[in-house]
Amino acid sequence: MAHQIAHHRTIEGAGPQFGDPRRSWPESIRHALALMGIDQLYNHQAEAADYVRAGRHVVVATPTASGKTLTYNLPVMERCLADPEAKALYLFPLKALAQDQLKGFNELAALLPLGVGDDNRPTAAIYDGDTTPHFRKKIRNTPPNVIMSNPEMVHLSMLPHHASWAEFLSGLTHIVVDEVHTYRGVMGGHMAMVFRRLQRLCRYYGADPTFVFCSATIGNPAQLCTMLTGLDVHPILASGAARGGRHMVFLNPDGSPSQAAIQLLQAALSRGLRTIVYCQSRKMTELISMWATERSGQFKGKISAYRAGFLPEERREIETRMADGDLLAVISTSALELGIDIGGLDVCIMVGYPGSIMATLQRGGRVGRSQRDSAVALIAQEDALDQYFMRNPDDFFARPPESAMLNPHNPVIMDRHLVCAATELTLRRGETFLREEEVGLRVDQLVALGQLYEVEPDLAGHPSEVVSHRKRPHRDVDLRGAGKQLHIEDNSSGRDKALVIGTIDEHRAFREAHPGAVYLHRGQTYVVTDLDLGGGAVHVQRNRVGYYTKPRGNKDTEILEVLGQKASFGTRVYFGRVKVTEQITGYEKRAVRGGKLLGIVPLDLPPLVFETESIWFEVGHDIRRRCEEEFMHFMGGIHAFEHAAIGMLPLLVMTDRNDLGGISTPMHPQVEGPAVFIYDGMPGGAGLTRQAFEKADELVETTLRTIESCPCELGCPSCVHSPKCGSGNRPIDKRAAQFVLEAIRSGDPKSIEPKDIDVNMLPGIDMKKPAPNRYGVIDIETRYSADEVGGWNRADRMGVSIACVYDSDDDAMHDYEQDQIDELVAHLKQFDLVIGFNHVKFDYAVLGGLHPFNFRGLSNLDLLMEVNNRLGYRLKLDNIASATLNVGKSADGLQALKWWQEGRLDLITEYCQQDVAVTRDVYLYGREHGHVLFTNKAGQKVKLPIDW
Repeated sequence: MAHQIAHHRTIEGAGPQFGDPRRSWPESIRHALALMGIDQLYNHQAEAADYVRAGRHVVVATPTASGKTLTYNLPVMERCLADPEAKALYLFPLKALAQDQLKGFNELAALLPLGVGDDNRPTAAIYDGDTTPHFRKKIRNTPPNVIMSNPEMVHLSMLPHHASWAEFLSGLTHIVVDEVHTYRGVMGGHMAMVFRRLQRLCRYYGADPTFVFCSATIGNPAQLCTMLTGLDVHPILASGAARGGRHMVFLNPDGSPSQAAIQLLQAALSRGLRTIVYCQSRKMTELISMWATERSGQFKGKISAYRAGFLPEERREIETRMADGDLLAVISTSALELGIDIGGLDVCIMVGYPGSIMATLQRGGRVGRSQRDSAVALIAQEDALDQYFMRNPDDFFARPPESAMLNPHNPVIMDRHLVCAATELTLRRGETFLREEEVGLRVDQLVALGQLYEVEPDLAGHPSEVVSHRKRPHRDVDLRGAGKQLHIEDNSSGRDKALVIGTIDEHRAFREAHPGAVYLHRGQTYVVTDLDLGGGAVHVQRNRVGYYTKPRGNKDTEILEVLGQKASFGTRVYFGRVKVTEQITGYEKRAVRGGKLLGIVPLDLPPLVFETESIWFEVGHDIRRRCEEEFMHFMGGIHAFEHAAIGMLPLLVMTDRNDLGGISTPMHPQVEGPAVFIYDGMPGGAGLTRQAFEKADELVETTLRTIESCPCELGCPSCVHSPKCGSGNRPIDKRAAQFVLEAIRSGDPKSIEPKDIDVNMLPGIDMKKPAPNRYGVIDIETRYSADEVGGWNRADRMGVSIACVYDSDDDAMHDYEQDQIDELVAHLKQFDLVIGFNHVKFDYAVLGGLHPFNFRGLSNLDLLMEVNNRLGYRLKLDNIASATLNVGKSADGLQALKWWQEGRLDLITEYCQQDVAVTRDVYLYGREHGHVLFTNKAGQKVKLPIDW
């Protein structure tokens, strides 16, 4: 295997560097540290303590195993000793991290020499999905000093039920956010809103907590924390912790990377070295685990897979066995990249470059924790980025860690959280939460779109308020995905006995869980039988098959808004919002061994449509003409340009190519020419292409260098092929891609002038539509009640006492009795629009029992249906009229029935005409103002935006 080593480098270890905080610790804490064998803190720990104790927000971004836990445990314990009512919230992205931290917190607290028993010691408890209802209630009612939880519990329990947490929130002095670098992309967008909502409720209860963030080594820790919270955060970047020496080995295998990983794993096992193997996907994790187990003989029971999607109890069992030494090797996705305690490890094997310098260092940091020498092996796949570093290893060691990006104001994500915030506590104009321009503007837009509702100011002159009609919107928000989660259900024993074996994001389900897809779980293969989007489930059956599946499809994009444009060498590059339509048309079956294509199966699935952020390069017609004159395949060239650029973008932005999508087209109607799009592969965007836009020149140069330096002749996965291309990497022309990029690179930026692009904007606030030339407003009163005819479903038997119609043409009321229905029908046919309140479902059902005319075939506007569609529930006309017009009904339907029995048709007609007039005036008010008013259950007058 030695000839396959592309590079070997030894990274020397370093001794510790100590420091003292400016203010000494209380005697009790000094005593506890002494019992732990700690005479001095590392200098980064001391610096962090100074800032936290001064109430300053801080982020500690140092390598794995550098003692970040003490940077927050010590100041929090000191505060709790001084003020037993002080509270702290520790947030961890994984439950297993909270278990580790609780153990460490309690061990430190137990060493405090209080001398009065344990009653005054700082207390801590875990509050997560595994906490029983009994202990959840106990924690809420009598909160400990420290609650250790996760983002989901804050979102689903603490924020919506904040009144039950008033004691805890009012005493909150510290919020600790561990592994903050994981809060990027989609989850970062969610967490940006969760933290803002949490700060809002803290202010409501009079608290102003200090944030302590802990992170892996990234390029922009302070900027990331500011994007997440809107706060100024001090970064601490230099670690004073000791570290052992490390051997870094870059391996470019002759054959399969997975087989090379298994060989290395077997060699490590035979030498008693505890090993972790990182894979790029759930599928590869399962495959390597399965293959390694088959070939490892006596070590067969000492190997396990570990990935997201496993049930909590499965993950906990694997973590415990690894920490206890019962397992010698674990094959994992990035799920074990974080600081979960699984004991000391000796060897880290990475099957494929993880996508960022940061992730590589973080994964490698899991080994050698006892300051012994350790080994990290990076096994290259055919991916362009892997091969780039095999050819340019010095570039890897010279590059600084990437910056973590998120879009804190992703509208798809922000909308859901604003509805949650309005449910938690009425939004008020001018409050701190709405002072961010993007947040305040989006609230106005949601009010205009009818997803939030503005309360009319009261006579006392209080600021106007914005409320939600939703009672419990929080469960509709999945913090780890842009869409809802689907359960993967094993129906092997029959659908009535389905067993949930995992979860998948709805957005990914179209590509990975379509009917016929092969799904791997803990070494077992399952075949998807049904994708039930409505029911939120993917139905699978266990089946041993010798193939895996890969989706095929096509994509289209529409530019919605241009947010920036500039020259990149000899072309224009844009950044903006786009709408992507992806149609999965079928899937490939490929043999597990060798990857041979076994067939293509067509699929009939609905299109996946979402809006996101994108950059796109305009490729000039002159470049196209010159490329074609050289007899090169231009479409294949820009397609190869797209693939290579996506493959190299993780060099510039902390992302994985699977988080990105691309479309190349020889003629885009809005660009008016050829274009290459690269977009964030999740609804709303995650800030990835926003950062790429700033580095467009570097992206062009790196992409060109990658294509030029690849030794292949026609193109390969190391340069221009994509493993997830929906068209099977056809057409692809490496030589044409190089030609196009060289033409762009040699162009003169000064010759590029700004250009306007015709875009289709989203609906704005002004939603008025042209008024109809002639409209009528109808209402009817019946002769019999529902009880008299056998129920509301027999409205056709109720008969008509009077039907009243307002005609806008003569501005007059017209009355029709039951024997005049023919005349009524003739009148209704003359209108451009017939307006009523519940007239489509009820009035027309009554009239349908008296006349064969298709009343629903008229052009109708039913105000009740419109209101119901906006609110999700029905309102009475009297409610809307009273709030909007300050008028009410003179009677009701029961009184009208009584009048019929008494022969008082005159009173019925007067009442019916008044209802018609009120309905007309509500319609006219709404058409003029773009909203009507109603009174909600809290007695508030609320604006309801309408589109009449």
